[in-house]
Amino acid sequence: MLAAKIQLDGASDHGVSEALYLRDPDENGVELYWDRPKEQWPRGPDGKLAMFTKRLDLDDLLRQREA
Repeated sequence: MLAAKIQLDGASDHGVSEALYLRDPDENGVELYWDRPKEQWPRGPDGKLAMFTKRLDLDDLLRQREA
């Protein structure tokens, strides 16, 4: 995406997954996401899944790419 200079519409951390939002050439919204391993999913004290939506740390994502 960097090499193609594709602009992001957004980026979210959902706890269980990370998502990038962009537009295709016809201006349709596209979501690219990947699930984290289940053992990393956030859980509450009762053990239930505790999903959330936060801003994705893009700088950290780029650092991971370079590692």
